[in-house]
Amino acid sequence: MPTPFQRVYLDAASHYLPGEPVDNTAMDQYIAPLNRLSNRIKQRILAENGIEQRHYAINPQGETVQSHATMAAEAIRRAVQQTELSLSDITLLAAGSSGGDALMPGFANLIQGELSAPPMETLSSQGVCASGVTALSHAAMALELGSHERALVVASELPSRMFKKSRFAPRDYHADFDAHFLRWMLSDGAGAMLLSRTPRARNGIRLRLKWVHQRSFSGDYPVCMQLGLPQGGSKSFLDYDSCADAERDGALSLRQDIRLLPHLFDIGIHEYVKLVQEGWLHPDRVSHFLCHYSSERFIPVVEELMAKAQLSIPRERWYSNLKWRGNTGSASIFIMLAEFLETHTLQPGDTLFCYIPESGRFTTAFLLLEAEAADQPLPKPVAQPLVQPAREAEVPAPHDPQHSDPRLSRLLQALAVIWHDYRSRAWRTPMIRKLREQRFTWNDYRQWMACWIPQVREGSLWMREAVASLQAPFEALGELVTEHANDEQFDFNILFQDYQAAGGEAQRIEDLRRNAGGEALNSYMHALASTPNPIGLLGAIYIIEGTGQRIIPALLPLLKSQLQLPPNTYRFLDYHGSNDEHHLQRWLRAVMLALQAEPGERVAEQIIRTAERTAQLYLMQFEHVLEDVDA
Repeated sequence: MPTPFQRVYLDAASHYLPGEPVDNTAMDQYIAPLNRLSNRIKQRILAENGIEQRHYAINPQGETVQSHATMAAEAIRRAVQQTELSLSDITLLAAGSSGGDALMPGFANLIQGELSAPPMETLSSQGVCASGVTALSHAAMALELGSHERALVVASELPSRMFKKSRFAPRDYHADFDAHFLRWMLSDGAGAMLLSRTPRARNGIRLRLKWVHQRSFSGDYPVCMQLGLPQGGSKSFLDYDSCADAERDGALSLRQDIRLLPHLFDIGIHEYVKLVQEGWLHPDRVSHFLCHYSSERFIPVVEELMAKAQLSIPRERWYSNLKWRGNTGSASIFIMLAEFLETHTLQPGDTLFCYIPESGRFTTAFLLLEAEAADQPLPKPVAQPLVQPAREAEVPAPHDPQHSDPRLSRLLQALAVIWHDYRSRAWRTPMIRKLREQRFTWNDYRQWMACWIPQVREGSLWMREAVASLQAPFEALGELVTEHANDEQFDFNILFQDYQAAGGEAQRIEDLRRNAGGEALNSYMHALASTPNPIGLLGAIYIIEGTGQRIIPALLPLLKSQLQLPPNTYRFLDYHGSNDEHHLQRWLRAVMLALQAEPGERVAEQIIRTAERTAQLYLMQFEHVLEDVDA
């Protein structure tokens, strides 16, 4: 649930960008190509990210011109100068960044020292892109509670000194693609906000922070963006005999696993759906959408996901300065907001909705600001934390239903919430956790296949049993479900052949056994399929096919990186994702037919209830994979 605020106002916002703008040609003077491949990688990445200029706090000789703390301090000074205040009027400083000039002390303390600021409370939030929002949330809560009257929040990044060519000399000027990628993406900059309980009006308005929502999914996925670990390893740079050894092994290269990035946007859109569903946001009332994306390439991704959810914000309401300011990580949304306020005039009632995804280990953050008339009475302090009640919102889940039936909207919305929880829990099951922690073994893979093969074999059987149970007015569904069963009826043979190619010992499928979760799931499916008009099975198909489309394909590269097995051991997993995408489209047609066949809410309720139970049982199946099925 977001944290709501009644008495937190944005009095000033500023930014600081070091040096003159550096265009794509001139950046070679600062971030020089390493080898023959560097230029090709650079051209490819720049063509996708759309950045045309950025700023660096290093000079062409690789020397740092300004410290990180100096940049952040300058952004703060500019914010304070917009008011009639001084640093002595401010009692809280919160700073967010991926790291300061030193590993310790905290970055906020270094900034306070740079400012020669009087005694105050400080907070250092270390992370990646959302660390600034964490600092903002802390400061806002302190103001809301009345602990402080004013607070400064700053977010700053200085990654350029990690990208200069000399840093790669110990590796003979070599870098893997994940390390190369960020050299052409990130740049330097700082942004600051001054928050207050007693707002300062500008141009007849004041800007109130309505709420902040931030949620981490670090327990679900592997690390996506990191500094301090070698490629493909978990050994800390502090565990090496020397920092020189860590540098030679690439442990001090900043990397991002771009293959994981699609999951970040999947998480973000589901959180967005929940915000709308719970009444925290109305897309049609968003005046301006400030979206922090690292690359222009992701604009269509975000737009498509929002369109599928039928929660689109018109493109003309979007604002980004990525093209001319570059990607400054945690500082990006601060710089963006400051520049937006410099160049736009707000009217009372205008809202600014901000979205900040973080790829470090997947965090998603949102915040909403609203312009109020300067003469509007200030809200009275509340004795208890304000909790905004949930309100109904007619919005669907993230699929592509072009429809007018509100029942389908409510159904897809409810299924999106079920899926969001199920996906998160699935990624934290012992099997997938072992896989993403790179501890997976051939025996683990064998046990997974041994449990899964007999389960896959049953899929087409219970679907055909369900078709036989269909009666009026649902007979039309039979053709779609039969088509689905036909597609899957021999999949188990491919999976069994993969299992044998990987060294599986069973010679017959009948020799394999489902684990406890698989047995429970199988029994439930057959029992439900034998009842008259088992429409609820559409909820089961949603979970099962969604797993095949969204979760299983993401496991494949993790498997291939850990198990030295031939390609013919992964045939089923290789095609499963794209195949299940077609299945989900067919599933949507079946759901629409079922709703048209019978008025009322009974059909939707059955689908939702079955989806919930199937998710529970599928999770149980994942939980027991690593256990001996004969135990």
